[in-house]
Amino acid sequence: MKMPISDAAIAALLGYGVVFVGLVLLMAVITLMGKVMTAKKGETAPAPAAPAVPAPAKEGPAAPGSAGDIKLYDVGDREAAMLMAIVADKLGKPLNELRFKSIKEVK
Repeated sequence: MKMPISDAAIAALLGYGVVFVGLVLLMAVITLMGKVMTAKKGETAPAPAAPAVPAPAKEGPAAPGSAGDIKLYDVGDREAAMLMAIVADKLGKPLNELRFKSIKEVK
């Protein structure tokens, strides 16, 4: 059974139109869900972590501009420094204006 070229063109255009409308609706749903999740993220606060074995405390006075000691639980010095730098960057604040009390790896 042969289909005239005009019918084939109309069928193709309708098919393309349905696909693009579906993609636009999917994009709208994903954008809406992203905004809902971002709004919910700001409302909830994370549960405080229970302290494990504290790291040995440093001796001597703190460096100028520092906020004191920090307790590291199952986290190395390098990882702690990277985490503090990332938090400071995301908040847009200098590191010496932030105070970290402890860092614990969540397993």
